[in-house]
Amino acid sequence: WEEPSPCEGWRNRDVMAHLAAQETAAVQVVRGEAPEEFDAFRAANGGDFWVDGFNDSAVRVRADLTNRRILEDWGRAADLLLADLGGLDDAAWNARRVPWVAGDIGIRYLVQSRIVEWWFHGEDVREGAGLDPNPQHWPIFLANDLAIRMLPWALGSAGLTFPGRTVRFDLDGVGGGTWLWNLSGREAPDPNRKPDAFVQGRAVAFARIAGRRLPASAFLDAGDVVVGGDEDVAFAVLDHVRAFVS
Repeated sequence: WEEPSPCEGWRNRDVMAHLAAQETAAVQVVRGEAPEEFDAFRAANGGDFWVDGFNDSAVRVRADLTNRRILEDWGRAADLLLADLGGLDDAAWNARRVPWVAGDIGIRYLVQSRIVEWWFHGEDVREGAGLDPNPQHWPIFLANDLAIRMLPWALGSAGLTFPGRTVRFDLDGVGGGTWLWNLSGREAPDPNRKPDAFVQGRAVAFARIAGRRLPASAFLDAGDVVVGGDEDVAFAVLDHVRAFVS
């Protein structure tokens, strides 16, 4: 747990400290309670909140805890989160929103984002501990799905707009699936219209791009991901796709 992780400046235990803070906050917002650590960070920073700053703070405030305590805190919060979510009825699952780091979020997308982060950081810890990767279908599928859904936001955050443009994703292997998605918000793709660009390849490779673990060039050069159609659009997607908010 004291070994360095692939997350720059963080040991494996620091990755788990970050997860413990996030899971505790997730349980609180699902229960309709104030996210205490989020609010404390805002209070200490003049009401401002930025994800990287909070993440560093979450690691610092747990610096004196034992490794076991950090792991237990995360595990306990994750168990409570899943138990609470499992008790929701269909109406709450489909319509309820809760406050999160970038504003209100649908509760089903909150749990999707948490599972995605568990897998990414689980892989970080495995790499830091010298263990082999552990590809799992549903977390990788959820990571790719979330990243594709967030493309209009990710591109817009980079000052890019592609009104009316669509991309088809055909990803195979563990975590694979097919998506047709518009690149501008509040638009729906026409299934009868040829997509403007295509992204094809291994689902695990695309997830690692979306998780910002490796640049797209690493997989394009190896042929694990290929693009077609309007390559400017496809490369913009690969340069800016992400499965998380920062």
